[in-house]
Formats: sequence, structure tokens, C-alpha cells
Amino acid sequence: MDKGNTRDEILNVALDLFSVNGYEATSISQIADAVGIRKASLYSHFGSKQEILDNVVESVLNGYAEHSIFTKADWDDPEFTKDKEGMTADDAAKMIQGQVRYIVHDPAISRGRKLLLIEQFRNRELSVLQTRMNYEGIMKYFEGMIRYLIRSNTLREADTEIMAAQLSSPITVWINLCDREPAREEEVMELVHKHVLQFFEVYAK
Repeated sequence: MDKGNTRDEILNVALDLFSVNGYEATSISQIADAVGIRKASLYSHFGSKQEILDNVVESVLNGYAEHSIFTKADWDDPEFTKDKEGMTADDAAKMIQGQVRYIVHDPAISRGRKLLLIEQFRNRELSVLQTRMNYEGIMKYFEGMIRYLIRSNTLREADTEIMAAQLSSPITVWINLCDREPAREEEVMELVHKHVLQFFEVYAK
């Protein structure tokens, strides 16, 4: 394993361990053992556990920017919405179900989300990142979607921030449920479908 690959493997293993055990409960020795190198060898790549965390966070941010559906969506861009004209409640439900599956199963997003969930009350930087990735980004996405559906005369006008919260908050809860109990994923998919259909029924124009 060359130096670059070893460094990447250290970060990959550290993210695995941090996302399960948390930062404080994970030792340098555990990371080194999981990678299959000596502790002294690990220190030739990173000077401290904090430096490993800093690099893991940077990797999570890059992964989120590259993989997250929410960062790539622009509901005000005609190019983005051109394949969404005439979107029905069922179309929206299937789209959101696909997003939930992606969020739950994409390794970069899944592990990063679990790390932030564990560390949000112990690390100020990660608390801010948790808010940005798992609240502000999601709300921005759903507010944009709802504004688009109002412009398209699919939904009636109302407070878009409240509508976005009503639509997204249960979905966020169900994603967390999938994280804890993966066997309930199909149950969650059905709940998402029914929830989106009812939302459209409530706000139908």
C-alpha cells in the first residue's frame, strides 16, 4: 500500500469508526489496528487524532457536495425542472422515495450523517455542519420544490417555509429510523409515499 493509499485508508477507517463509536471513544490504536499498520506508522501520515478528524470532516463536506441530491438541485433553473413539468403527487412520492434510498445507502452521505448525529453536541464545528447539511440544505430543497409546484399551479399558495417543514420533517425522522433499524426500510418507503400523497391532497389547488 503506497503512502497516498494508506492515508486515504486511514481516513476511510476513521470515518467508519467515528460514525459508529464517536470521536472521543475511538483511539488512534483502534484506527491503526483496523488499517493494519503500526501506531507509529499512522503518525507518519497524521500528527494527531484531531488532524484525522479535520481531514474526515473535509472529506465529508466534499462527499456531500459531490453526492448530495440537495446541493445539486435548483428549482428556479429551467434546465433542472424541464423533466419535472406536470409533476403529480405520485411522481413526487416516487422521486422522494428514490432520494431517501440514495441518502440511506450512499456510503459517503450515510457515514457522514451518522458522524454528525453523534458529534453534534460535543463539537461546535460539527454542530454547525449538522445544521447546514441536515436542516438548511433540506429546507432549501423542499422550499424550492414547493415554490415550483405553486408556480406550476399544482399546489395552492401558502407559507412555503411551513409547507417545506411539514413535508420534509417526517421524512427526516424516517431516514433516522432506517439508520437505526435498516430492516424497516420498506415500511418507511410506504410511509413516505402515503405522506407525500396526503401533502399534495391537503395543498392541492
